[in-house]
Amino acid sequence: MKYAACFALGLAFAAPAMAQGAPDPAFTAQDLFGLTVAADPQISPDGKRIAYVRRTNDIMTDAAVSSIWMIDVASGAETPLVTGEGSHNSPRWSPGGDRLAYVSTQGGGGPQLHVRWMASGQSANITALPDAPQSLAWSPDGTRIAYSADVAGEGTTLGTPLTPPEGAEWKPGPKVIDRVTYRYDGAGYLKPGFTQIFIVHAVGGAPRQLTFGDRNNGGDLEWTPDGRSILISGNRDEDWELSALDSEIYAIDLASGAITELTNRDGPDFGAQVSPDGRIIAYLGFDDTAMAYRQNELYLMNRDGTNKRRIAQGLDRDITALEWTDAGLFAGYDEAGLYKVAKVATSGSVSPLAAELVDTYYTRPYAGGQWSVSDGGVLAYTSGSTSRPSDVSVLRGGRATRLTRLNDLKLAGKRLAQVRELRVTAPDGTRIPSWIVLPADWREGAPLPMILEIHGGPYSSYGPSFSTDYQIYASAGYATLYTNPGGSTGYGQAFADRIEGNYPISNHDELMAAVDAAVAAGYADPDNLFVTGGSGGGILTAWVVGKTDRFAAAAAYKPVINWTSMALMSDGYAFFGKYWMKGQPWERPEDYWRRSPLVNAANITTPTLLLVGEEDYRTPRSEAEQFYGALKVLGVDTALVVTPGASHSDLTMSPSQQAAKGAAVLAWFAKYRSE
Repeated sequence: MKYAACFALGLAFAAPAMAQGAPDPAFTAQDLFGLTVAADPQISPDGKRIAYVRRTNDIMTDAAVSSIWMIDVASGAETPLVTGEGSHNSPRWSPGGDRLAYVSTQGGGGPQLHVRWMASGQSANITALPDAPQSLAWSPDGTRIAYSADVAGEGTTLGTPLTPPEGAEWKPGPKVIDRVTYRYDGAGYLKPGFTQIFIVHAVGGAPRQLTFGDRNNGGDLEWTPDGRSILISGNRDEDWELSALDSEIYAIDLASGAITELTNRDGPDFGAQVSPDGRIIAYLGFDDTAMAYRQNELYLMNRDGTNKRRIAQGLDRDITALEWTDAGLFAGYDEAGLYKVAKVATSGSVSPLAAELVDTYYTRPYAGGQWSVSDGGVLAYTSGSTSRPSDVSVLRGGRATRLTRLNDLKLAGKRLAQVRELRVTAPDGTRIPSWIVLPADWREGAPLPMILEIHGGPYSSYGPSFSTDYQIYASAGYATLYTNPGGSTGYGQAFADRIEGNYPISNHDELMAAVDAAVAAGYADPDNLFVTGGSGGGILTAWVVGKTDRFAAAAAYKPVINWTSMALMSDGYAFFGKYWMKGQPWERPEDYWRRSPLVNAANITTPTLLLVGEEDYRTPRSEAEQFYGALKVLGVDTALVVTPGASHSDLTMSPSQQAAKGAAVLAWFAKYRSE
C-alpha cells in the first residue's frame, strides 16, 4: 500500500465565541485524564476474537489503569474480560482458542500468571512468583505454558558483617556491586539474580525450571510444533556481560534439559519463529560490524541450525517482529514514519499488507505498532491517526476495519490541531521527512510562534500520528515542527548511516533546513522560534543552542551533553563507547569532546530549560545537571526540572507529571515569546 503522507487537513475556520459555561474545545493538559490507548491486540487462532489491553489515564489514581477486553471480529461487539483494581496485561490465546493466559495482580499481591476458560468465564491463578512472569507461550497441545521470570541470587559479599546484639536496630549493610550492568532504566538498581525459563501446567501446579546458572535466558519463547523443545535467545558465553549486542538462539530439549546452540555468529540472533511443519526456523539478526546502528535482517535455518541463509534482501528496512502461522511468515518493520506488516515467502519475496500501524506512545508521534496474525492470516493491529491515539483494527481479505473507537466520544468536542507534511531538503539535496502541526483555527498568511521538537533515539522515527504534547502546544498558540533527520529509521540503512561516527554534529544543518522551510512556507514567525526535544532530541537541542542564537528559548529534555560521562554513567556503557563513539574516552578523547554539546557552551546565549527524570539511567540525571551548572556559570538563564520517580520514557511519568512537564516547557517559552 502506498504510504499516505500527504493527508493535509483542510483549513479550519475560526470557531465562534464560546457560550458562557460551555466546555473548552481546546485540547489541554486536563484532557490527558480519561485518554485511552489500545495495546497488544492478540487475535484468536480462528480469527474470530481479539483480546487486547486498554490503558486509561485515571484521574483519581493519577496512573494508567490497564484492563483486558475482547472484541468479536464479525460484529465489533466488545466484552470486558479482566477489569477492576490492579494491573492486567499480556493476553495470550491457547492453541485451541478455548483459554486465555494473562498476567495480572488480580486477587492481590504481585503480577502472576492467570488462565481464563472462555466458555465458563472462570479464571485461575496459575503461579505464585516473587516477580512478574514474562514472554508467555503456550505449548502446541495447550497443556503447558512456558514463561521467563527473574530468579533471585545471593549477590557478592566482601568480609563478614558484624552481628547486632539482641534488640538492636542497625542500619542496612552496604550492597556490593560487581556486575557490568548493575542498574537499568525503568528497573532501577538490579537485584542479584538472573532471568530463567520455566514451564507450568496450564491448570496449575509446581513449575519446572529449565535454565540455571549466572546467565540471563529469555527473549521471545517459541515451542516447536512437536512440543519437545523451546527456542530461546540469550548469551551463554564467558564474556557475555561485555558483549552488548551478541546473542544466540538456543533450543531446550524438554526431555533431557539439554540446551543446544543453533546460531553462533558475532552479532544478535533472536525472535525465532518455527514453521508450522517444524522444519524451518525464521529469525532476526545481523553481523556485528561495530556500527552504531544496523538494521535487523531476516534469516532462515533448518530445525537443527544448519543451512542458514538470509532472505528478503531487497527489503532495506529494520525488521523488528516475526510471526509464523498456517497462513505464512509475517514480518513487521518501520516504513517512512509508519509501521508495516508484510507477508514474506521462504523464497524471499515480500508482500506488504494493506494496514498502517501506529504506536501506543501517545505523548509524541513515534512510529511503531503492535500486531498478531491468526492461523488463517487475519491481522489484528494497533491503528490510529493524527487526531486519535491507538485503536484496534483488523485486516481481512485485504480490507481494513477499525473495531474500537476508544477516544471518539471524548475528543469529538475538541478542535484538534491539523497536521501537514512539509517539504524539506538538506543542504546536500537529501529529502528530510518533516511535518508541521498547526492550531485548528490557523489561517493562511498568519505566521505563528513555532516549536522545533526533535525526536529521540536517534535511531527511531516520527510519523503522522497523534501526539498529546503537540495538541497542547497548538492550544497554546504554537505551531510544532517535527522531522526525521539523518539517523531516523524506516528509510533504509544508508539514511540511518548519515550520523555514523558523527552524531549529533551532522543533524544540525538538516534541522535548520526544516526551520527555514517552515518560515518560507509562512507557518513560522522567524522572531518567535523555540526548540525542544527529549533524549536524542535533548542532545540536539543542547547542540543547536551552542551553534545558533536564532531560537528565543530552548528546553532540553533528558539530554546528553558530555559523552565521556555518558559513556561511563549510562546503563549501556558496554555499548555506547564501542559502537557510538568508536572507542573508549581514554582512546578517543578529542572525538568525545568534539561531539559533546558542552564543547559549544561558551557560545550559548539562548535561555535553556533542563528537564530529566529522577531515575533516568539511560541519559542520566547527571547530564542535565552538568548542563545546568554550565549555564549558571555562564550567566545564561536556566532552570532544572526533575520529575520524581520517572525514568527515561515519558510513559513512566504519571498523567499529572506529563502535564507538569508540558506546563513547564510552555511557561519557559512564554517568558521569551513576543506578541
